[in-house]
Amino acid sequence: MEVVNARGLSYQALNETVRSLLDNGQRELVLKGVNGQRYIGAGVQGQGRLEIFGVPGNNLAALMDGLEIEVFGNAQDGVGNTMNDGTVIIHGHATDIAGYSMRGGRIFIRGNVGCRVGIHMKAFRDKNPLIVIGGKAGDFFGEYMAGGTLVLLGLDLQPGEAIVGNFVATGMHGGEIFIRGQVDPYWLGKEVKVIKPTAADQKRLREIVGDFARYFDLEAEKILARPFIKLIPYNKRPYGTMYAY
Repeated sequence: MEVVNARGLSYQALNETVRSLLDNGQRELVLKGVNGQRYIGAGVQGQGRLEIFGVPGNNLAALMDGLEIEVFGNAQDGVGNTMNDGTVIIHGHATDIAGYSMRGGRIFIRGNVGCRVGIHMKAFRDKNPLIVIGGKAGDFFGEYMAGGTLVLLGLDLQPGEAIVGNFVATGMHGGEIFIRGQVDPYWLGKEVKVIKPTAADQKRLREIVGDFARYFDLEAEKILARPFIKLIPYNKRPYGTMYAY
């Protein structure tokens, strides 16, 4: 296992070092002292694992295709931007637009997320991206979502604290959103409806929550003890007639 001290390195120098080590056959890297360096893991293909200690900057794992990245801390905007494959595990919080246009792979976030998480997510052929958030989410969660799966668990909420912000799934026209607990209909975009998860959904949720619990040393059964709701779009073209004559 190769250890890289990122303290004081520019984002270009750090990413060049990471790519060089992976290209030369190193499959396990530990990055210490990370402090806002952008684009870590961006565009990297193939197998390998990065452990990051500190706070990676914007666009962690953007366009990534295969790595496993585990962050022992928080992450900034754009985690998994247009990510194609691989796994990202974040032990802290993430800010805005995590999973923007994500088209494959999985993201697990133990804490809270900011706004517009899962915006423009999509699925194609055998790729079905997944984001699981342990805490709460901000406004426009799942905005314009076209495919994939979002799971919002709402762990550790304080009494009276909302699990999600306003305009949930505005413009959603594909995919699915599972939220643990109830959501005030006022928060939802007009393009979605709430249904009860099916038996097949419950089976998938058990697998997804099981993975989440293993990553963060939690008890899956306690999480699953509270029922989920499922959000799906009314149709695949919510604005199809807006400009028709």
